[in-house]
Amino acid sequence: MVMSSPIDRDAAAYPIQSLFVPFPFVCFTLALATDMAFWQTGNLMWQNFSAWLLFAGLMMGSLAIPAGLMDLMRPRTRPLRPPLLSALLYLVILGLAFANNLIHAGDGWTAVVPYGLMLSGVTFVLCMVAATVSARKYARLAWRI
Repeated sequence: MVMSSPIDRDAAAYPIQSLFVPFPFVCFTLALATDMAFWQTGNLMWQNFSAWLLFAGLMMGSLAIPAGLMDLMRPRTRPLRPPLLSALLYLVILGLAFANNLIHAGDGWTAVVPYGLMLSGVTFVLCMVAATVSARKYARLAWRI
C-alpha cells in the first residue's frame, strides 16, 4: 500500500492550464515585435512570421480553454485558479488575436499597417494586464497574504 504525502497531493493539484497559457502570451508578444519589424523594413518575411506566430498562439490558446475548464472541475486546484478578471481578459485576448489573424491574412503593407500593428499592440497590453492580475493572486498565495 502506497501512502501519498501532502507534497504529492499538492503536486497533483497543479493546474493543467498553466502549461498552455504562457505560449499565447509569448507568441502574441513576438507578433508585435515582427509587426514592428515589418513596419520598419517592409520585408514580407516579417508579415509571414507574424501570421504564423498569431496562428501558433491561437492554437495553444485554444488548448488552454478546455484545460482551464478541466481545472474548474478539479477541487484541488481551487486555490490556484486565476481570478475571474484574468480569465475574461484571456478570452478577450484570444478574440483580438483572432481578429488580428484575419487582418494579417491580407496581402502586403495593409495587412499589417496600421490595423494589424494596432491590434498587436492592444493584444500585448492586455497580455501584460492579465499577467499582472494573475501574478497578484499567485504572489498572495505564495506569501500567504
